[in-house]
Amino acid sequence: MNIPQNKIRTLLNGSKPSVATRIWSTWPTLIEAMAVTGNFDYFEFVAEYSPFTQPDLENMVRAAELHGIGSMIKVDFQNRHYIAQRAVSMGFQSVLYCDHKTADEVRETIWALSPDSMEDKGRFGYPNSRWIGYTPHIAQMDYAAMVRNTVKAFMIEKQEAVDNFEEICSVPGIDMVQFGPSDFSMSKGWNASEHRQDLLEIEEYIIRTALAHGIAPRCECDTTDKAEYYRNLGVRHFCMGDEFRILNSYWRGTCGEVRKLADML
Repeated sequence: MNIPQNKIRTLLNGSKPSVATRIWSTWPTLIEAMAVTGNFDYFEFVAEYSPFTQPDLENMVRAAELHGIGSMIKVDFQNRHYIAQRAVSMGFQSVLYCDHKTADEVRETIWALSPDSMEDKGRFGYPNSRWIGYTPHIAQMDYAAMVRNTVKAFMIEKQEAVDNFEEICSVPGIDMVQFGPSDFSMSKGWNASEHRQDLLEIEEYIIRTALAHGIAPRCECDTTDKAEYYRNLGVRHFCMGDEFRILNSYWRGTCGEVRKLADML
């Protein structure tokens, strides 16, 4: 069996930039339509927000593999171990974890997604799923190497996580981090709209600290101006746009203007 290449890991190891976009839908054709533009290295499926089935996850990864792009799944905190292991066994190349507060929580999460081998001493076994291939199955140590290559990304989105960020960065196995202003604001008792400058300063601290520890910061943005701002801070990994925000912008913008025209008839 040919061992699949982890597109995101390859980019990270080669110090290459990456561009992704956020997908809420489980329709594989949407991923294909995104991929054929040639503008994206991988997609992020926000499983934290969206309903999905396990066959959905398999078909989404198949669509990505067909077009040579990578795949990331964002999982919620409470059932992160189960969903992450199932997604990776189906072929997802990266997991974006949310809501961690301490280095110990991060350490436990990395342990759960590390191979259960003598070398790694993790908790992820050899599940009989599509990633091990079909008869003949991939060799166990080759499979362990594939699991080891899974890109592990973490949202830094709680006050406690920011307070503990230096210690979090010292945990082996973290590949990427991303600041989450909405959850951070809630943890502070803030409304984000009233603390925009504070949030920018905290995000810049996260970016600078991550870079100093050799961890790749990843940033979400909707415009080229914002991407340029992040690039000037040393960011090389961008998540451009969000399926739900794109639709809402059109529905409220252009469609709203047409609603006004129609109401004048």
